[in-house]
Amino acid sequence: MKKFMLLLAGIMLSGQVMAATDAKDPEDPWEGFNRKVFVFNDTVDTYAFKPVAKGYKAITPDPVERGISRMFSNVGEVVNILNDLLQGKFKQAGNDTGRLVINTTIGLVGFFDVADNMGLPKNDGEDFGQTLGFYGVNSGPYVVIPFFGPSTMRDAPSRIVDRLVNPINEVDHVPTRNTIYGVELLSTRADLLEAEKFIRGDRYTFIRDAYLQRRKFLLNDRLVEDDFGGDYEEF
Repeated sequence: MKKFMLLLAGIMLSGQVMAATDAKDPEDPWEGFNRKVFVFNDTVDTYAFKPVAKGYKAITPDPVERGISRMFSNVGEVVNILNDLLQGKFKQAGNDTGRLVINTTIGLVGFFDVADNMGLPKNDGEDFGQTLGFYGVNSGPYVVIPFFGPSTMRDAPSRIVDRLVNPINEVDHVPTRNTIYGVELLSTRADLLEAEKFIRGDRYTFIRDAYLQRRKFLLNDRLVEDDFGGDYEEF
């Protein structure tokens, strides 16, 4: 979360966020359509998701809120491990497997990040979209998905693969499974509230550029060339 917030600040300071112009961005050829979906998503978020997330954040003690966020992050290690292996990142797969085992047991299903204190740091994560990119599949045009937000033509269908691998999907009781997904969505939205303070200018352009730069950062194994020709491994 901290890295994401710093990324947004970096985009703002480097001058990469500009008001939308008539010239089409080659990465966003469907901007007209995407903006309509963005307005729809933003409206739903403003009147539904955001107020609930603010309420959740207000009544939930910070340690509990962070613990719940870590629990869902721990579940996500399964997706990380699969994509680590598919990309041949065996050392990272070992790290993420160790994190999953330790935090699921000693860390009470991930509520506490015990593994980090044992020398197994959390990675930025791997997903199937990154795996496809690793094997040379182009990202394709930027697209905004109703309810789900920013994506690309490569990353959008890849979410289905990641969701099928997610252990939550194995919960047989449908109401329980849907409740877990609902809490996960709520926790994720609450985590993003703090990041909104960095948004400047045209919201659509800012979020699009932040998403695309973040994906490039992940696909290049955390190496991003800045405007001055330097390589940064972390933000």
